Amino acid sequence: MAGRTGKAASAKSRTGKAASGAGSAVKLEPSEATSSKPQPSEAASAKAAPAKSAVARAAGKPAAKPAGKAVGVGGAAAEATASSVAATKTEASSKATASRAAAAKTAASEATASKPAARKQPATKSTSRKAAASKVAASKATASGTAASKPAAKSGASGTAVTKTTAPGKAASKTVASRTAAAKTTAPGGAASKTTAPGKAPTKTGAPGTAATKTTAPRTPPTKTPPTESHTALVRRARRIDRELAEIYPYAHPELDFENSFQLLVATVLSAQTTDLRVNQTTPALFAKYPTPEDLAVANPEEVEEILRPTGFFRAKTRSVIGLSKALSEEFGGEVPGRLEDLVKLPGVGRKTAFVVLGNYFGRPGITVDTHFQRLVHRWRWTAEKDPDKIEAAIGGLFPKADWTMLSHHVIFHGRRICHARKPACGACPIAPLCPAYGEGETDPEKAKKLLKYEKGGFPGQRLNPPQAYLDAGGIPAPPLGAG
Repeated sequence: MAGRTGKAASAKSRTGKAASGAGSAVKLEPSEATSSKPQPSEAASAKAAPAKSAVARAAGKPAAKPAGKAVGVGGAAAEATASSVAATKTEASSKATASRAAAAKTAASEATASKPAARKQPATKSTSRKAAASKVAASKATASGTAASKPAAKSGASGTAVTKTTAPGKAASKTVASRTAAAKTTAPGGAASKTTAPGKAPTKTGAPGTAATKTTAPRTPPTKTPPTESHTALVRRARRIDRELAEIYPYAHPELDFENSFQLLVATVLSAQTTDLRVNQTTPALFAKYPTPEDLAVANPEEVEEILRPTGFFRAKTRSVIGLSKALSEEFGGEVPGRLEDLVKLPGVGRKTAFVVLGNYFGRPGITVDTHFQRLVHRWRWTAEKDPDKIEAAIGGLFPKADWTMLSHHVIFHGRRICHARKPACGACPIAPLCPAYGEGETDPEKAKKLLKYEKGGFPGQRLNPPQAYLDAGGIPAPPLGAG
């Protein structure tokens, strides 16, 4: 009896243990459900559980059971149910863990591939924000004309330095450099265009880290050249000036004293590199001693030189006048020829001298291009030519041929009296409104009047025997040589 009672107690204790084992198996369900969610601290245990189950199944061993033998139908059913539930949950958990591991590996590989881009993007965004801020600050500083442009430039330089250290492989710095280059507007010729507020010094933005430098646009010097005019407009302007000069100098004439063509020819040759006044004071003694070409052709050179000494270059001039006198005597019968082709063959005679003789003695029009004529036609912008022959051709195309001789007298008269070489009397010039060079000389009227010469300034003229028209206009004869 006592033995049966002990066996029954032992069976009950086994049943209780089995029930507690089943209960413990049932109690594991919440922890397994909780472990289905990925937690950072449980990652190792979640991975280890499927591995152990897989090893056990591969070996063909049954799952471990609780200690003790199942007693009765109820204990066996409970143990079977607990084992089935545990196996099902373990299999589901292993599948979920495997899928989560695969997903984690895929995400990890994608994250690894996108790490450089992820690193570049924040740096690029930060750099672009800093660059935009520096540009806004620089534009505000330029518009206000204050010194704030320097801090803006410095901040932009520091922002560029940060991007260089942040981005791997200097990719971010290249991006900033390309954006900075794109932001600059390039003018024709490759120079960066700069927009500067009126009245403010222009600033130039250099490379990052370079201090801004101030540059000033070069000033274009003012020009006195009149606007380009057509040939017709030039002809009208030139002829209007000549008409004005004709009213100012109605008594214009050659300012050399002469009585015949020979005297006019010799006097014109002697007028080179000296004044007409000096020639007029010298020729009376010369013609008194040598009145004809034949007389001068056989003259003693030393005596002629002594007479011509006041005119300068007297030795060369002596050879010229004696030589042309011999040519006239031998080739033209002692007469001065009336053709340009013949005159220019004589010693010391050029086109200017020939036109003086032809125009003032033979009445054949010609333009006399002397130093005064050249100076004034340049000031009036009638031509830009420098060679006397080309000047003659250019001016001859602006006027009728019949006006050439008097045109020469008008221009030369004006150059000797008002439009001087060194200091023209612009303030007293009657044709100042028509002159493109007005302002080169004295513009004050009172001061300009003191610069006038000859009859315009109340002084004697250059001729000892001037024409009556000149005297009627208030002209004063020149004093003879040595008279003071």
